[in-house]
Amino acid sequence: MELKLLKQISIKNHPQINEAWIQEQISKNPSILNLGDLELKDKERIQPNAGRLDLLLQDFDTKRRYEVEIQLGKTDESHIIRTIEYWDIERKRYPQYDHCAVIIAEDITSRFLNVIQLFNGFIPIIALQMKAYELNDGVALIFTKIVDELKLGLDDEDEGISESTDRNYWEIKGSKETVKYADDILSIIKEIDINYSITYKKHYIGLSKNGQADNFIIFRAKKKYLRMEIKLEKTTEVEEFLENSVLDVMEYNNRSNRYRIKITIEDIKENKEIIKDIIKRSYDNWNK
Repeated sequence: MELKLLKQISIKNHPQINEAWIQEQISKNPSILNLGDLELKDKERIQPNAGRLDLLLQDFDTKRRYEVEIQLGKTDESHIIRTIEYWDIERKRYPQYDHCAVIIAEDITSRFLNVIQLFNGFIPIIALQMKAYELNDGVALIFTKIVDELKLGLDDEDEGISESTDRNYWEIKGSKETVKYADDILSIIKEIDINYSITYKKHYIGLSKNGQADNFIIFRAKKKYLRMEIKLEKTTEVEEFLENSVLDVMEYNNRSNRYRIKITIEDIKENKEIIKDIIKRSYDNWNK
């Protein structure tokens, strides 16, 4: 097989490519950004007293919105400010949605990275570096994630902060039956790694491994079911697996990167192997 070398081109200096053309390509196929199953909600969206937002994209499943700004050439300070400003306007206008700012540029400079690190985690922001390559019959665009959204830990998942409680607390908050479901899931986990045990916290039922907090799965007992929350990145493979299963999957929690699944006694009796499969995926990813 012969190796073909691609010729990189400058989008900013290209006579036929401009920002409007880039917008159009992303609008037609938002998946090229590799941010999930996105759909276009608006383009050149007018912002009150603040210009126009290049693109507004939305996740098809979670309804999370992405405020996208495109810049040809190097990133600069005004581009950062404009992106954050548009994100802030949109989240205030539509607080029912989760929002994330996205900056796309040809050259993401070290100074830009330093600035972003100052507030990443407090402002959800993603930086994508855009490269263009010349082909015989067109142009290829490649988007690479240079800065990913930094998710800060949640108080109710922090072993050092979350107040300890006991089994009785959860049997009252949920029911004795649904708390027993957590024991049944623990038995499945022990088939993968025998060193796990249950811990009872005020906001969740967690896991410990050899006496140390290890919450790759947490539980919340309800009156009729147990909610199992599995730490696992949202991917097409996992989505297809769960979609083809018989499990009752709730909306994915983007903030904590957890799949939320309702567990009933029927699931434990009839769908043990499916539950074990998704637990093993999370366990393997957690222990990379």
